[in-house]
Amino acid sequence: MHSPPLTAVDRRTFLTSSLAAAAWSAMPSPAAAHRAAKTPVIDTHMHAWSGDPQRWPFDNPNNRENPHAVPKGTPGTAELLLEEMDAFGVTQCILVQVIYHGWDNRYTAHCVKQYPDKFKGHGLIDPTDPQVADKLEYWMTEQGLSGMRFSPIYYIDKDAWINGPAHHKLYEKASELQAVFNYFIATPQLPRLEEMIAKYPDVRIVIDHLARVDLKAPDPLPEFNKLLALAKYPNVWAKVTELSVVSPSLEYPYRDTFPWVRRMYDSFGPDRLLWGTGFPGVTRVENGRPDLQQELDLVRKEIEFFTDEDRAKLLGINAAKLWGFPVST
Repeated sequence: MHSPPLTAVDRRTFLTSSLAAAAWSAMPSPAAAHRAAKTPVIDTHMHAWSGDPQRWPFDNPNNRENPHAVPKGTPGTAELLLEEMDAFGVTQCILVQVIYHGWDNRYTAHCVKQYPDKFKGHGLIDPTDPQVADKLEYWMTEQGLSGMRFSPIYYIDKDAWINGPAHHKLYEKASELQAVFNYFIATPQLPRLEEMIAKYPDVRIVIDHLARVDLKAPDPLPEFNKLLALAKYPNVWAKVTELSVVSPSLEYPYRDTFPWVRRMYDSFGPDRLLWGTGFPGVTRVENGRPDLQQELDLVRKEIEFFTDEDRAKLLGINAAKLWGFPVST
């Protein structure tokens, strides 16, 4: 069960007491802490957004009535995120531009520049923009981002851009820049993406959230097989993320998703699976998501077929290699 939403008065207390207390109670032995210090814990799917709309305005293309509206609840700032990371031993994050800021990636770029040892950044580009390749070059070479996120799932029946002419130029530029792309994509759209993956093997691709397969369908396997088919390409990784969304029961620890995670594990192997959560600090509670301890426990305790070596890879080693964070030996 999720905790009830916190009031504005409770939010800071939540961070400074509840999170700290949880971290203290779970404190490992000195030997375990030494081992953990050498193993990164990297959240590969973290959304952060500004608490200063004057400096970093909101421009949500999905909110046509009021795109500049300030998101409700606690601002998911980098500083809030860093507090939680410190409390739970998360060493780094991949900041994935949130839709609240639209195609303006300046806040994500600011966070990466401000905390380069902690963050790498993925921006958003309007995927229908014919100059998408030029936009990629700008955000990577001049603003320090590591790649981009594209969301075909919001363009059902209007997704010809996935393998259209502008995106072939985009992939050529991505190969040159060594970009990483992550895709929020529905399973029926994966064959169109597969064309690009096969043609551009130097472009590293990450598939988000089990490709949002409908696990409530009478037989999800035919659609899920479209995701598993991508495992044959060594330039594709998959995130074991948002089990709380795809789970038919919606009950933590979402055991009804584990057989599907097992299929991913058997197909992609432990070296190309990634862990991530989505929101920082108390904004998880406000968005109805599991708290960070629960997200960590999914990999560390609940999914029993993972070995200890697998867990270290999913929680950080794979991401460190993919995005170029240092790994101690």
